[in-house]
Amino acid sequence: MAVKIKLKRLGKIRQPHYRIVVADARTRRDGRAIEEIGIYHPTYNPSRIEVNAERAQYWLSVGAQPTEAVLAILKLTGDWQAHKGLPAPAPLLQPETKESKRRSFDEFAKALEGIGEGKGEAITQKAKKADKKADEAEAEATAESTEA
Repeated sequence: MAVKIKLKRLGKIRQPHYRIVVADARTRRDGRAIEEIGIYHPTYNPSRIEVNAERAQYWLSVGAQPTEAVLAILKLTGDWQAHKGLPAPAPLLQPETKESKRRSFDEFAKALEGIGEGKGEAITQKAKKADKKADEAEAEATAESTEA
């Protein structure tokens, strides 16, 4: 009996999530599984991947063949490299916290403080007309003050 490690699809039409399962190669995609060894949620940002490394190592050692998608997941988690005796990959990126986002925003704002000095260019037609009127009024005021 050939055993495969594959993805079992669950969820709504446009909200898929998967379970990483060990199943007979002849069963259908969402059919009966021998064991569930992990989960994969691709719609989360960043994707949520959880694999029971001990069980994955066991099934790989007894000859279970991962599908292409599961092989990519196992390479991300480092289970495939552990099975083959290769060096472990870099750790997965953790999502940014609110504090780190705030810190980077504050640094960016400080960098922009010196740049924004002076009058900016008008973008809309109304703003251009208002700027023109303000300039004309300023010119009239300076002309009157020089005459007096």
